[in-house]
Amino acid sequence: MTEKISAIEYNELISTVIDEELAGERTDKILSFLLPDYSRSFVQKLFEDELVSIGGKKLSKSFRPKCGDKIEFVVPEPAELSLEPENIPLDIRYEDNDLLVVNKPRGMVVHPAPGNYGGTLVNALLWHCRGELSGINGIIRPGIVHRIDKDTSGLLLVAKNDSSHISLSEQIKAHSLQREYRAVIHGHLKDQEGIVDAPIGRSTDDRKKMCVTDKNSRNAVTHYNVIEEFKDFSFIKLRLETGRTHQIRVHMAYLGHPVAGDLVYGPKNGVTYLKGQCLHAGTLGFVHPVSGENILVEAELPEYFVDFLRRIK
Repeated sequence: MTEKISAIEYNELISTVIDEELAGERTDKILSFLLPDYSRSFVQKLFEDELVSIGGKKLSKSFRPKCGDKIEFVVPEPAELSLEPENIPLDIRYEDNDLLVVNKPRGMVVHPAPGNYGGTLVNALLWHCRGELSGINGIIRPGIVHRIDKDTSGLLLVAKNDSSHISLSEQIKAHSLQREYRAVIHGHLKDQEGIVDAPIGRSTDDRKKMCVTDKNSRNAVTHYNVIEEFKDFSFIKLRLETGRTHQIRVHMAYLGHPVAGDLVYGPKNGVTYLKGQCLHAGTLGFVHPVSGENILVEAELPEYFVDFLRRIK
């Protein structure tokens, strides 16, 4: 089986021999498989810049190689990027010299990405913290210890220096960071409380989606409790033991009860007027990296969430 490529040396020629599993696939799909840490748009640009070839012949993204063909490509060094601080109001629920906890509104992107370098939480943090943010995650994600999706609201932890970032990241790795969410899901769960222990990896059918799979996945554990049931929906509390991409959304869909308003993992004709999933990160608990104090921060349900609960009642 052709191995995925995780260690990349910029501007060096990388080659891989196509096996039976990948033979006959479009070359852009093959590269998306081989480079799971890069976006689809990044892969497409490799073809636009004529950086993919077989035996020196430049390939189009639609070319379908045979078993045994050796594809060669180059990953260029990222262009230097300068992010601008922006005076965007922030709902800060805790702050000191080492860290802060932000209550992110639904619809705000956490960090810049290609084609979207402004109006993000990072742009706002650069203004608020005057650049005093940890640099562990690089220029794109300064200070960001963990993320929540654009259309998920709630609490997010930000480190102002590298030592705090390392300490908080270790708490996440040890599963000692407390992260609790509230959600409204479709239907009624079989049990009033339970644990979803199902590994999550990237979907091979759609690179933008995650799924429960045993292939190229990481363990993922979500605890849930039902708060209240309605005719077609349930209001639940969830606690993350791990923090995989889209974990709650994927696990609830896996159980057959996707999050209301989630048009990616739920029904396409679902609750479209929500304009995003009904999911809120309401509780964040951790040990302060300097003082050792136990810090617990909570954020009440936002207006969109309360309005939806009122509707379904």
